[in-house]
Amino acid sequence: MKTDDTLKNLTKRLMEVLPAEHRMGLCVSGEMPLTGELEEIMLLLKGLLFPGFFDRETVSENTRYYKTGIDLARMQELLRHQIARGFMFCCDKDEASVTALAAEKVEQFSQQLPEIKRLLLTDVEAVALRDPAVNNFGEVVFSYPAIQVMFHHRVAHALYKLDIPIIPRIISEMAHSKTGIDIHPAAQIGEYFAIDHGTGIVIGATSIIGNHVMLYQGVTLGAKNFQYDAEGHPLDLPRHPVLEDNVTVYSNASILGRITIGHDSVIGGNVWVTESIPPCSRILQAGLRTATDFTDGAGI
Repeated sequence: MKTDDTLKNLTKRLMEVLPAEHRMGLCVSGEMPLTGELEEIMLLLKGLLFPGFFDRETVSENTRYYKTGIDLARMQELLRHQIARGFMFCCDKDEASVTALAAEKVEQFSQQLPEIKRLLLTDVEAVALRDPAVNNFGEVVFSYPAIQVMFHHRVAHALYKLDIPIIPRIISEMAHSKTGIDIHPAAQIGEYFAIDHGTGIVIGATSIIGNHVMLYQGVTLGAKNFQYDAEGHPLDLPRHPVLEDNVTVYSNASILGRITIGHDSVIGGNVWVTESIPPCSRILQAGLRTATDFTDGAGI
């Protein structure tokens, strides 16, 4: 039938490998990481880092220890498989050659879980104490996008530092799609990091954020420009801002380039900052101010 011939012809055309696919290395022959399994890994990690909050079944305190061990083992098994897939997909390695490497990476990551939990608890405290609408800390864990995105970021950043390909970015994009907050897994973020509202925040790969920093919605920590190699490829050099301790950045501010925002500074809303700012500065659209009338958000 003519319809069958049309279908066969279209199928053949879709199966053809285009020159652009060759040039970009998009001729996939091996197994790729599975987003479904990565989502299960993140759900298991949520339960491990926030015991009792995300249980899918009733667990008594008497059985919590055993459930934690079972979930930890399950998470490690799934993560080993996905890390191996990531290496095969990105590094053109076969499964046999990456099995031991994946197991080593999972063990190294697992040892970081207590520190990831400690950091997340500082984020919960920072968000709760900076938002008068919070009723209790549990509400922040359950429902605040700041904690959802930081949970994903703390995990993705730990995996990124272990040189695990592609999976950290997938994990970051899971949170990005749900919260509208875009944090590259390479970004370095200190303790007690708080985000209020959060939609539209962008934090670039080489950003460095100190302790007790607060960002409001729409803030961009971005690059002002790029440097290129001889072949026209952008170089992965430090190009995003450094925010020192106790910095607050109000909504829709854009801080661009490898500049430093000094500690205890306040950046007002809708400003465009492309030069370094000394400590204890106050920045408005009108320019640098040294007045001391910026207490609790007043004067912004």
